[in-house]
Amino acid sequence: MNPITIGSFEEFEKFNGQELGASSYFRITQQQINLFADATHDHQWIHTDPERAKVEGAFGNTIAHGYLTLSIVPHLWDQIVQVKNLKMMINYGIESLRFANPVLVDSEVRLVAKLKNVANLRGTVKAEVEVKLEIKDQKKPAFTGVLVFLYHFN
Repeated sequence: MNPITIGSFEEFEKFNGQELGASSYFRITQQQINLFADATHDHQWIHTDPERAKVEGAFGNTIAHGYLTLSIVPHLWDQIVQVKNLKMMINYGIESLRFANPVLVDSEVRLVAKLKNVANLRGTVKAEVEVKLEIKDQKKPAFTGVLVFLYHFN
C-alpha cells in the first residue's frame, strides 16, 4: 500500500469528499501504555496494572489510554497521505471526537480516513479529514472524529 502524495491545494482538491485509504495495523503494547502513562502522569491502574485489571477491571486486561490511541494518528496518517512541498503543517483541531470502544493491550488498530472538505483560505489549505481508528476483529472503532489540518505550501 502506497500513500497518496499531495503537493498543492489543487492536488488536495481532487480528493475532496473521497475515501483516502487505511493505514497498516499497529499493535498497542503494554510497554507503550506504560511509557504514555509516564509521559502524561496518568497511571490509572486500568492502564498500567495488568494483574489488577484482570481481576477487577471491566475488560479482563489493561486498556490503552484514549489519548494514546489519538497520539499515534500522525504515524498512521503518514501511511495514508504524505503531504509534500510544505513550509509548515499545523494540527488545527479535532471536531466530534468520540471514544467508542476501549483498546485492549496487544490489540491492533489502523486509521481509516476520508477527506471531508478542503478549502483554500488565502493561501492556507484547511483540510478536514473524517477518521476512525478501527480495532482488528472488532465491529466498533476505538474512536471517530474529524481532524483539521492547516497546510502552508511553498
